[in-house]
Amino acid sequence: MNAAREVEVVVIGAGQAGLSAAYHLRRTGFVPDRDFVVLDHSPGPGGAWQFRWPSLTFGKVHGMHALPGMELTDADPARPSSEVVREYFDRYERAFGLRVRRPVDVRAVREGTAGRLLVETPDGTWAARALINATGTWDRPFWPRYPGQETFRGRQLHTAQYAGPEEFAGRRVVVVGGGASGTQHLLELAPYAAATTWVTRRPPVFREGPFDQDAGRAAVALVEERVRQGLPPRSVVSVTGLPLNDAIRRGLAEGVLDRRPMFDRVVPDGVEWRDGRKVGADVILWATGFRAALDHLAPLGLREPGGGIRLEGTRAVADPRVHLLGYGPSASTIGANRAGRAAVRDIRRLLAGEPVAA
Repeated sequence: MNAAREVEVVVIGAGQAGLSAAYHLRRTGFVPDRDFVVLDHSPGPGGAWQFRWPSLTFGKVHGMHALPGMELTDADPARPSSEVVREYFDRYERAFGLRVRRPVDVRAVREGTAGRLLVETPDGTWAARALINATGTWDRPFWPRYPGQETFRGRQLHTAQYAGPEEFAGRRVVVVGGGASGTQHLLELAPYAAATTWVTRRPPVFREGPFDQDAGRAAVALVEERVRQGLPPRSVVSVTGLPLNDAIRRGLAEGVLDRRPMFDRVVPDGVEWRDGRKVGADVILWATGFRAALDHLAPLGLREPGGGIRLEGTRAVADPRVHLLGYGPSASTIGANRAGRAAVRDIRRLLAGEPVAA
């Protein structure tokens, strides 16, 4: 087996957070493919955006923030966001010479020798003094379990498999989930489906008015507190609520966004509640979110008893060589940019033998 290739830093993932980190590494003097390497398992540029459904146009995207050093300008709001962001990320990688290696699947990160971390892939092993993990969530769709789910005779799919509303023409669709994806699916499906039913565990919260910086900081602080405690992070949207825009208002007025409480069981031809109510269904669409894709970090033993990874800023408390970007408070696109800069600043101190920030 070939010896591990030594670098200062390995970045895993080339979505918004990974590219931001790579930009700041290069900007502060690290040389791509010599001092650091970016490994991405996707087939091409674009991060998770490249897998979004075609009907999610760029104009429907909430809060897509530009990468550091290059604005995203003149994007056609009618084009699929997957195309717009893929092309933008591709230009970005080439403009800054980030030399992303793909497709590369990281199988495991484990302790090496001389204080280095071994990043194991089918294409060889990298030995790094520090690690920036920016693997996001797209590869870990969350499927809740409900009694009778396996008996359903119709189709079940997750947001990660959603390709657009046309395939649901004439179908009775139950959409599960109270986040942005769930509401977008419902608004798209309604003109095509025979019937739609919306169910959520908690009543949805719609946010009126502008979302200013103070409100944003307060929301991020709530997410950050969970991460500091070593608990699994909640999404920023879960504490900000859903923006009450014109499309949402129409959906509410037309009854498309008529929310029902979560059903108690799945039956072969639909879903049922404990009180005997039933809705027939041909499709159950689980818009139930994602979990952080962190299984490859398991050998490092970073998880706390609460199930999450405790962080100070972006740094794992259990191992100061490891930084998590796009996790918890840095999961938004603007948060990922800031986290990339902060992680690189912290790593430079670590590699120089200086005390890291408390």
